Amino acid sequence: MLKRGLPPIHPGEILKALFIDERKLTISEVAKGINMARANLSAVINGHLGISPELAVKLSEAFGNTAEFWLNLQKNYELWHAEKKINRATIRHFQQVNAES
Repeated sequence: MLKRGLPPIHPGEILKALFIDERKLTISEVAKGINMARANLSAVINGHLGISPELAVKLSEAFGNTAEFWLNLQKNYELWHAEKKINRATIRHFQQVNAES
């Protein structure tokens, strides 16, 4: 469980701020460069879509980092929100069965 009070930044915001804006690129330029529709990349940047494994591979190739970097950003974002959404008190616990040799 992530023990943070503030939500993590959506991966699309990180993509825009640290990888597109820093390099003075446009969304259209990056979308074309990774063979993706501009509208879909824009939806990721605006937080309406997440980073898929396929997009993670494309971004890693385009920006010289790893697909795992992008997927971890997405996983942390989603997990934080899931932790806030789920009421753990309503979950039934099951006892572990010890296997005999």
